[in-house]
Amino acid sequence: MTADEAMRLVHNGDSIFIQGSTSVPNVLEEALARRGHELEGVKVYSAFNITKGEAPFCKPEYKDAFLINSLFLCADQRRWVGEGYGSMIPAFLGEIPFLFRSHQIPLDITFINCSPPDENGYCSYGMSADLAFSAVECSRIIIAQINKSMPYLCGAALIHESKITAAVECDDPPVALHFGAPTEIESAIGQNIANEIEDGATLQIGVGGIPNAVLNGIKHHKHLGLHTEAMTDGVVRLIEEGVIDNSLKKIRPGKSVASLALGSEHMYEFLHYNSDVEFYDVAWTNDPQVIRQNPRVVAINSAIEVDLTGQVCADSIGTTIFSSVGGQHDFMYGGALSEGGKTFIALPSRTGKGRAKIVPTLTPGAGVVTTRFQTQFVATEHGIVYLRNLNLAERAKALISIAHPDDREALERAARDRFGYSFNRIY
Repeated sequence: MTADEAMRLVHNGDSIFIQGSTSVPNVLEEALARRGHELEGVKVYSAFNITKGEAPFCKPEYKDAFLINSLFLCADQRRWVGEGYGSMIPAFLGEIPFLFRSHQIPLDITFINCSPPDENGYCSYGMSADLAFSAVECSRIIIAQINKSMPYLCGAALIHESKITAAVECDDPPVALHFGAPTEIESAIGQNIANEIEDGATLQIGVGGIPNAVLNGIKHHKHLGLHTEAMTDGVVRLIEEGVIDNSLKKIRPGKSVASLALGSEHMYEFLHYNSDVEFYDVAWTNDPQVIRQNPRVVAINSAIEVDLTGQVCADSIGTTIFSSVGGQHDFMYGGALSEGGKTFIALPSRTGKGRAKIVPTLTPGAGVVTTRFQTQFVATEHGIVYLRNLNLAERAKALISIAHPDDREALERAARDRFGYSFNRIY
């Protein structure tokens, strides 16, 4: 049927989950928005949406039609939530499927953007198994955008065509992301982390300049494994070059494991029907008890700011919500439990506008995503420090040593005021 015909399945008060990553079903979103003048109180849930613009239903005239609840805020809904029309539900990414399955977040309908069916009638969830897997399981109506341009990704994230309530055919290529070469600062941070990674490590690594710099720094390593949230071009390159061979992993040995993918056209072509790469429900990929079973897990995550005790803010700028916790906690915890595991928080010492990112205390209203009880390594372009065995005063000294040189004097004064003699005697 057409997308507009499929939207007749949506009624006032329904709860809808919309698939994310680069699998956002844009054709269905646009059709849903076109019904905005007819609907009221439709609850919309989504997470980590990578799109070409703002969500079409995030408009003032639809403020009572669609009640927006982001599970991981991205640019498509950031302005809408910032202006108070929508909101964010704080949750560890790996625990959101439980909220669906326990009906704490009850779902009526799920929108997915999937591949055409294979010879056995199974469609791939495309770039986003993460939350779509459990959302489909928990919804009575499945509206699928059957997309000729969506790669067929292997693993558990498949749906048989008989389970689809309404199918809308389209040809809408997933958003392609291209990242430039890492900056000088990003390269320095990446090398600081790469120096700590051993052969045989199992990687969880994110997206952007710093992760790419880390990957550049380990291109001569051997027998690395991959068990991560996001599959990216950087890790694909290491798979193609044989650096990542997954030979020493305990969980799905020989296979690269992820729950979502975002990157270039080359990466999408690489993943199409590639049985060496598998995509799974994020409740499994992000389970710390699963993560810990792999050897020498290396978890690399970013931060908006870090205070002198090692508290990490990664989801907000003061009171303004920017993203969410995502899987940072899941992998920081699981990585710490892994035999030989290491966890890293990576950040430049200053923002692009010159604001310090290592601070005496977090900005008022900022959220603590990784607590000071979990933080291990922190890396900037000025070095890397290990905090786990340090008291608060020692942590302050260590973090000051990797702060921007122009910020260190003020940080020292703040540390002396806060920690007194315990700081003075070691400085």
